[in-house]
Amino acid sequence: MAPVYRDYDHEELAREYSPSSCVEDIAVELAAYTARSEDAYATLEVRRDLRYGPAEPELVDFFPPRGPVPDGGAPLHVFVHGGYWQELDKTDSAFAAPDFTARGTAYAAVGYGLAPHWPLDAIVDQVRRALHWLLDHAEELGVDPGRVQLSGSSAGAHLAAMALLGPAAPSGRRVSGAVLLSGVYDLEPIALTYVNDALGLDADAARRNSPLHLLADGPALPPLLLVRGEHETAEFGRQQEEFAAAARRAGAAVETAVAARRNHFDLPLDLGRTDTPLGAAVAAQSAA
Repeated sequence: MAPVYRDYDHEELAREYSPSSCVEDIAVELAAYTARSEDAYATLEVRRDLRYGPAEPELVDFFPPRGPVPDGGAPLHVFVHGGYWQELDKTDSAFAAPDFTARGTAYAAVGYGLAPHWPLDAIVDQVRRALHWLLDHAEELGVDPGRVQLSGSSAGAHLAAMALLGPAAPSGRRVSGAVLLSGVYDLEPIALTYVNDALGLDADAARRNSPLHLLADGPALPPLLLVRGEHETAEFGRQQEEFAAAARRAGAAVETAVAARRNHFDLPLDLGRTDTPLGAAVAAQSAA
């Protein structure tokens, strides 16, 4: 078959953008998010369904830190889940809350609408507004507004990057750092795969929702940590490296890494674990 994107034909491109092609059983991988999140909801203090907008999915779950809150407020880690913009939920996204709250950091899991019911432009707007809301309400949540760290995995990394870019984005100075895991930053190839069956992107929508194309005119970015798993496809590696290079050209401080023995799905489970390379790097960024 003839190439449809770079040197890939349709079948090859679909495989490159199928993270499940690198794991034995995706159901087992996703079940770990749900099981660990259920434990977090059962054992931790949580303020559920804080509303950042009027639509049904526009909700955040907030986990206060354990122990006394310091003068000036606690740090906050904000997580945006993946699922190719069409799966998972904030209730699957609390798996790292125990690790963060145990060391005095609040944790927020962001909810947003899913495709195909919600178009990508609206999903991007939701996540951006959720971040605005958390920043604007930091003090009443007991959070230090100068120590808000944002992260996302897969589609969540794309959405986190989009929340920091564009004319409606908050100043990078209001977010202390961002951690982007296994992200997609140029949606042109996505629009040529099965993923687009739910998204319905045309060329213009793919470009305006691509963080890679917003860097030159966007606000100053906070320090970025971009990480992917060792066991991921070549396209996820290329996406990370091209976005990192472009972000550096735009003036951002960027670190990149490939996490040994990790795949697209188990990598986020290390976010709050300071005994892992990813978790240690996340903690170092937050402390900087």
